[in-house]
Amino acid sequence: MVRRAITRLWSAAGVVAVAATLTLGAAPAALAAPKAPAKPTSIQIMGKDIPGTLIVEPSDGARLFDTLLGEVNWIATAKPVTTAPKANKLGPKYTLIVLVKSAPQQVYNLYPEATGGPRVHRPAPQPSGGQKPDGWFYGRLTMPETLRLSGVPLQPKPDVINGGIGGVGGGVGENLKVGDADPISGVNDFLGRMRDLLLLNGAVLIVIVSGLAGMAFLIRRRI
Repeated sequence: MVRRAITRLWSAAGVVAVAATLTLGAAPAALAAPKAPAKPTSIQIMGKDIPGTLIVEPSDGARLFDTLLGEVNWIATAKPVTTAPKANKLGPKYTLIVLVKSAPQQVYNLYPEATGGPRVHRPAPQPSGGQKPDGWFYGRLTMPETLRLSGVPLQPKPDVINGGIGGVGGGVGENLKVGDADPISGVNDFLGRMRDLLLLNGAVLIVIVSGLAGMAFLIRRRI
């Protein structure tokens, strides 16, 4: 009896020890869980033809800020997809810095007028401390117009995007008519024309059938 009781006590003590070990082992892991990255609070743009530094913040228009951030934010963890173009094919260079409060987090060199389409260069040393390989990327076709709306002195390209960026005194695609760029409107117009054509053909067919019926009736009466 005593031996059984001692065995049971040792078993219970073992269970408690295992549970305590698991609990203490899980606690540091929970405390060490990675925090979500801080949201950018401003974007700086610099270039030879920009006096000083352009600063874009959410208060200037949330849609404009998010659109500008979207031009480069996806490159932070992407792998380079192209080689460096020739210097005479790049056009003007604009350096874009993404900041959280006053601390730079990401730096990119943008070439909105590069031959063959916009390009983005990601320098290897990044201010956030994350070492990424130096690389080149194809930029979005919206880059020139997004930069222009942010204050960069570039020629407007209103045919790039259908719609506008609110709160910035105009928008991308501001000279486009809705019917010129909206595919749904174009389809509706096409269907409307097809309907008119079918109605016209139907009317012509009715006239022809009526004429043939009248001729057949006259022929039968003569026979």
